[in-house]
Amino acid sequence: MNKEETKKQIEKLREEIRHHDRRYYADDNPEISDAQYDKLMRRLQGLEAQYPCFVTPDSPTQRVGGKPLEKFGEVRHRTTMLSLANAFSAEELTAFDARVKKILETEKDIEYITELKFDGLAISLTYEKGVFRVGSTRGDGVTGEDVTNNLRTVRAIPLKLQGKGLPAVMDVRGEVVMFESDFEKLNKEREEAGEPAFANPRNAAAGSVRQLDPAVTARRKLTFFAYGIGFCEGIDFSSQHEALQFLKDTGFRVNPNTARCRNIGEALEFCRRWEKKRESLAYEIDGIVIKVDSIEQQRALGEVSKSPRWAIAFKYPAEQETTKIKDIIVQVGRTGALTPVAIMEPVEVGGVVVERATLHNEDEIRKKDVRVGDTVVIQRAGEVIPEVVKVIKEKRTGKERPFEMPGKCPVCGSDAFRPEGEAVARCTGIACPAQIKERIKHFASRNAMNIDGIGDAHIDEWVDNGLIKDPADLFFLKKEDLLKFERMGEKLASNILEAIRRSKAAVLPRLIYAMGIRHVGEHIAEVLASRYNLEGLKNAAEEELQNIREIGPQIAESIKIFFRQKETDEFLKKLEKAKLNIEHVRPASDKLQGKQFVLTGALSGFSRDEAAALIKQAGGRVTSSVSKNTDYVVAGTDPGSKLDKAKKLGVAVISEQEFIKLVKK
Repeated sequence: MNKEETKKQIEKLREEIRHHDRRYYADDNPEISDAQYDKLMRRLQGLEAQYPCFVTPDSPTQRVGGKPLEKFGEVRHRTTMLSLANAFSAEELTAFDARVKKILETEKDIEYITELKFDGLAISLTYEKGVFRVGSTRGDGVTGEDVTNNLRTVRAIPLKLQGKGLPAVMDVRGEVVMFESDFEKLNKEREEAGEPAFANPRNAAAGSVRQLDPAVTARRKLTFFAYGIGFCEGIDFSSQHEALQFLKDTGFRVNPNTARCRNIGEALEFCRRWEKKRESLAYEIDGIVIKVDSIEQQRALGEVSKSPRWAIAFKYPAEQETTKIKDIIVQVGRTGALTPVAIMEPVEVGGVVVERATLHNEDEIRKKDVRVGDTVVIQRAGEVIPEVVKVIKEKRTGKERPFEMPGKCPVCGSDAFRPEGEAVARCTGIACPAQIKERIKHFASRNAMNIDGIGDAHIDEWVDNGLIKDPADLFFLKKEDLLKFERMGEKLASNILEAIRRSKAAVLPRLIYAMGIRHVGEHIAEVLASRYNLEGLKNAAEEELQNIREIGPQIAESIKIFFRQKETDEFLKKLEKAKLNIEHVRPASDKLQGKQFVLTGALSGFSRDEAAALIKQAGGRVTSSVSKNTDYVVAGTDPGSKLDKAKKLGVAVISEQEFIKLVKK
């Protein structure tokens, strides 16, 4: 063969292999034997070895490659990877349906689609013109870890999509799982090699995807189920069912156990049916996901915080076990909250050995009448902290001891105060070591300043020895300070200091969240950062804060209390001295304050990201879908269905030139 004929032969082999990959991994219906498949792959590998100029990243031969990494990079998701609210009963599912109807202002039945809820690792896959480019974990929903090379080794993930008319860019959402048979085989191999076994298939899947060496991931048998589409440029879907069919048509493994339900009653029946049938599956599920099928209705429903209003997870009953309470201790959190914790005889629940369970608060202990020495039922659902469900009073011997919440902090001895109307007592000690430790741990945590390498034991040791007294002291640590401690070598110390240095360039929402203001979570931190810099937030009046949508009197009061404290003032001075390079997201003006925009079609003067930045700088907000709350739709060339919807809803449609005048006037 000449060079051109060889190129055609290579592409023909690739298409043939992709076809058989789809038949095997997506359709569960192989057409050829493993030996025949291996023969095709060896033929392709031989031709590519002869003609390396024809090797492309999407070739089936390029699944495993690249050197082991020192650490994972970050990927910022184009659209947030939302987490789901949970329902545990038919009543909660009915209440969800009622909320959906109320928001949509309809009494008609809502059509839902029901899908199995996999117990694996959620990931996002980015395809450009049908070719796999980037794969990432969910992370905090906004930013995940770049695990592209590892995901390339998962054969159920197509490196090149099939079909025509593929989107220019598309983010596919789904779950990496490990079948139970492969999990058992992997654990057997690890035990024979003297390595610790994985607790369950979910941990095995997550641990396999997060290997720094892709070759290790490649040796683990993982699969992937696609269940949704995030950002998509070039195609608009009318329903979740249509999106799933598109994913299947382009080569993804889509779980066949889905159903379109005419109302919430049919969805509930699907949940009940699979609770009985789930043991027959080759993989683990922990519930059913119920989604509003109509994409238009999904957009109208929107989301709250980090959960969509149009979907909910119906969770099956948590796994429960019986054990005995040996003691009840009290832990002190970063806000001073005193939380009673049961210390129990070790028991395995859902593949994890549990020795502690939360008792929540004093009222909960009294309500359940929990005593030291009691035999109790505990439960653990997914990643939820184990909790005591009930006491088996029939097993009491009379030797059990009632528990009383202490009037003093068990760590610093300061008074414990329980505000009227609250269930939680709090330590009043300003210098309580337990609070200091928990605040620093929160500050350094992944969703806050994301300082890699600092473990809880390090922080405990540094505080106990007086090396740090608040989170800002982390920025003034020196190598010689760290090397004084045991188990701290040169390399680890250098890595920690480098991670601290990198964290100085965090975005403002992370810093606000990291400060640990009571009631200010990640979402509220983003809301505050969109309006204030740190100095502006400090000086904002309580009434001004309450005028911000999503911030009520309780949050506003908490923010003002935080910034009135002398310790906060000292903390902020240290941050200023540390010269953090915080990226502010404050509007340059307020001329578009409160205005909501949707961008559609191609703009000639700048990219969509640049247009969105202009809107945000002027105080406006950019959303991905048109609704009755949209103020303007900016229409470029080839605008698509968003323009039609804007006209239908009577939303103002402006051209690129009109948009420029609006933002620059």
